[in-house]
Amino acid sequence: MTNKNDSDMRKRRFDLIAFDWDGTVADSTAIITRSIQEAVRDVGGTVPSDEQAAYVIGMALVPALAKAAPDVPPEKYTELGNRYRFHFIKHQDDICLFDGVLPMLKDLRERGHWLAVATGKSRRGLNDALQDQQLKGMFDGSRTADETAGKPHPLMLQELMAEFGVEPERVLMIGDTTHDLQMAVNAGCACVGVSYGAHAPDAFGQFNPLFVAESAIELHRWLIANA
Repeated sequence: MTNKNDSDMRKRRFDLIAFDWDGTVADSTAIITRSIQEAVRDVGGTVPSDEQAAYVIGMALVPALAKAAPDVPPEKYTELGNRYRFHFIKHQDDICLFDGVLPMLKDLRERGHWLAVATGKSRRGLNDALQDQQLKGMFDGSRTADETAGKPHPLMLQELMAEFGVEPERVLMIGDTTHDLQMAVNAGCACVGVSYGAHAPDAFGQFNPLFVAESAIELHRWLIANA
């Protein structure tokens, strides 16, 4: 990977900006929450509350479903995952980007930041989302939970840093869950939280985020001024 030149680096605090997908870039929290609940109902488990289902968003699929439905036995995890995918696919075309995301990404690219996605989605799921949202080519790299360690393990960010030759202090992770922010801390990277996704921001403080944005538009302004 070609290094950024010295003049570019002096203009930026962060060379690589990694985004979570669901709840940060895409307005998908409600659909994922309902899909988890319906999947658990289908296999006979105790249906989690909205808060319990939303909490596991961002984790790899099987650990997420296992945590959301602790009374479902492991031998039913395959069926549980299949039922989740069934319900999610029915509504995936209803998912859109948050207002302001596209202008933000375009501005960051124009300023020379590398942009990446670090997500609990599968590779197939992320590729479908990028295709649906006409975002192919917007991101320079990505990692998904089925091809590396799931959050909050730092491997996603560590692999991206190795790919781009970027040190932790030059990387910013942006996400809507404690899993995202914990991953950043585990990788030695700075983080920014967003309050409009799956997790209430009350628990973000322990991870010392540089900022908590209440909208993608507010996030855009902060990044242009501070990243």
